[in-house]
Amino acid sequence: MSSLPSLKQLQYLVALSEQLSFTRAANACFVTQSTLSAGLKELEGILGSRLVERDRQTVLMTPLGLEVVQRAHAILAATRDMVDFVAADDSVSGLLRLGVIPTIAPFLLPRTLSLLRERYPCLRLALREDLSENLLTRLERGQLDFALIALPYDTGKFMTKELFDDPLWIIGKKNDPLFSKKTVKLAPEVANRLLLLEEGHCLRDHTLFACGKREQAGGSQIEATSLLTLVEMVNSGFGLGLVPEMAVKNGLITEAERIVVRPVAPPYPLRKIAIAARRSMPRLAEMDALADTIQWAHRAPLT
Repeated sequence: MSSLPSLKQLQYLVALSEQLSFTRAANACFVTQSTLSAGLKELEGILGSRLVERDRQTVLMTPLGLEVVQRAHAILAATRDMVDFVAADDSVSGLLRLGVIPTIAPFLLPRTLSLLRERYPCLRLALREDLSENLLTRLERGQLDFALIALPYDTGKFMTKELFDDPLWIIGKKNDPLFSKKTVKLAPEVANRLLLLEEGHCLRDHTLFACGKREQAGGSQIEATSLLTLVEMVNSGFGLGLVPEMAVKNGLITEAERIVVRPVAPPYPLRKIAIAARRSMPRLAEMDALADTIQWAHRAPLT
């Protein structure tokens, strides 16, 4: 039977793919450069293929090397989950690495973190705010334990736990006759005036979905980098915007801005807030505790 790669060799390969430098990769793995080079050479010998292109100036992964790196990430993440499974108990403690998308983090995290500290004083949180795609990549690689995201979003390889619905509200200038009624219907002429967040934000896709579109067609080609920027663009008269209810109720729109907020007429658009985790992830007690705390924080009245 032929030899199999070791976890250490896979760690070396992943580190090199991230650093693209033998010196930095060795430092990241806390080994000497010669140890890392020897381990990678052994790995290439076991697999019978070249994984790394190297010369005096540059380090590149071969196409096959990139594929092996992706598989190595999955193997290392599953191994960490196995260790966590053996060590797991029913207590909610230790380090929990949570990723949150930018259209949730500032509006839900403050109360959630306060409640978590109160309920689970032995739990330590490491937070990362990023776009959904980046968070799920980190989740797959075992660099995060959970990701707090908004659905619909492609989460096929992950398990998800839906927490609550977050309706989308429409905002515009106070003198816009469109807002004379208590609700606003997303008619085509309204949809064509909606501003979008830039590519990568799932709220962009939720807005397009609400309008029955897959891609932006017509209307403004100006895109916002964040919700705050979108609000400023609406305030400056560039168009309308769809924003999450949680953002509206947590201070996104201030009295100083000349903006009016209205619910969208039925069938009103919404997104579903959910926790995503690897299917091999054993920390179910933490997942349930996190879900319950987030739901409670969402329901709690604002003070």
